[in-house]
Amino acid sequence: MIHRTVKMTFDPEKIEIFMDIFNSSKSKIRNFPGCKSLQLIQNQGNKNIILTSSIWKDEDSLNNYRKSELFGDTWTATKKLFKEKPEAISYNLLYWLD
Repeated sequence: MIHRTVKMTFDPEKIEIFMDIFNSSKSKIRNFPGCKSLQLIQNQGNKNIILTSSIWKDEDSLNNYRKSELFGDTWTATKKLFKEKPEAISYNLLYWLD
């Protein structure tokens, strides 16, 4: 499985806009084929830093999502809100305990 994190830094006045975008797409992302888990995480010390954390069945599933219209629409709207360049990292998930 693949664990994908995306660190995003927003202008403070744009966080609410991002939350609206995320809330309107989170169920679609979570139910996209191959998505096993989706979380939204906010930095305790700097509320302008928000991460998405998702678990994907495999790299093909993640790549299919990244090529999808859903991703294109969501990312196009989100990237206009960034204060800094986002940082995306993919990891091989070795163990997952619920």
